[in-house]
Amino acid sequence: MNETVDRGVVVQALKHAIPYLRMYEGKTFVIKTGGAVLADRAATRSLIEQVGILHQVGIRTVLVHGGGPQSTELATSLGIETKFVEGRRVTDEKTLDVATMVLNGSINTRLLAACRDLGVRAIGLSGVDAGLIDACRRPPVAGSGEPVDYGYVGDVVAVRPSVLVKLIEAGLLPVVSPISADSQGTILNINADTVAAAIAIEMKAEKLVLLTGAPGILEQPDDPSSLVSFVDLAGLDAMREAGSIAAGMLPKVAAISHAIRGGVERVHVISHDVADSLLLEVFTNEGAGTLVVESKGVLTKAEKAAGGATVTGGTSA
Repeated sequence: MNETVDRGVVVQALKHAIPYLRMYEGKTFVIKTGGAVLADRAATRSLIEQVGILHQVGIRTVLVHGGGPQSTELATSLGIETKFVEGRRVTDEKTLDVATMVLNGSINTRLLAACRDLGVRAIGLSGVDAGLIDACRRPPVAGSGEPVDYGYVGDVVAVRPSVLVKLIEAGLLPVVSPISADSQGTILNINADTVAAAIAIEMKAEKLVLLTGAPGILEQPDDPSSLVSFVDLAGLDAMREAGSIAAGMLPKVAAISHAIRGGVERVHVISHDVADSLLLEVFTNEGAGTLVVESKGVLTKAEKAAGGATVTGGTSA
């Protein structure tokens, strides 16, 4: 009896997914995950299972990863001070060495090992490989007091999408570290959200999905029940001005805005702590986090019906 019920559930799930499979086949998704999910082996496996499904059903998938917690942990063990300004890591020479070891080394390799375990053909690379990302060192920026020098932190100048396209066409899942370099070969640390947004723009991605430790974007940063189901750019700006965007979310919001203004129609912010959150977001109308669009007028009826919360200051068209 249980077996019959289970089969029925499976069949219904497949039927429900078919329209989405047809819709997204051949489209490009850029998925970005932070380092927190990679600290747990089971969570890492779950992530790769979900990303692998997207890749294997014909969605052109790129996985970009960070590794902030692991970088901070290693820096602390080596007696290196970690400093953040508005959610962005200040990177001196020692911190850059740590970031390179963690992002290009342990994190990237661990993800590739999980891919191998699950039969997902993947290849690891960074922004340095094949000149994937051209970067420049960020100049000191004005702050509340003295200008802030972020050190060896980079800004994206250009992305060569052909590098990723060739890998995808060869049947491989690119797993990208955000470590990049300028034209002189100076290694630079770039925020992974920024890299993911730049790649999504140049790959003309259908979706950019950001996996975080939060349920999504919150109106009250310390209140998970204040989840915003969908928001447009005007609403996002209003939240920032109202102080609803906490420091750690600022780089994400900047990346989201850049991606949408660059032509990515939908950006999803979801929690890696919710079981199968990526598949729920892609293959159901209800989703699992926050959907960000240029204006609410582009939302489908199903998306509007599924979204429970709106944002003061958002547009209606």
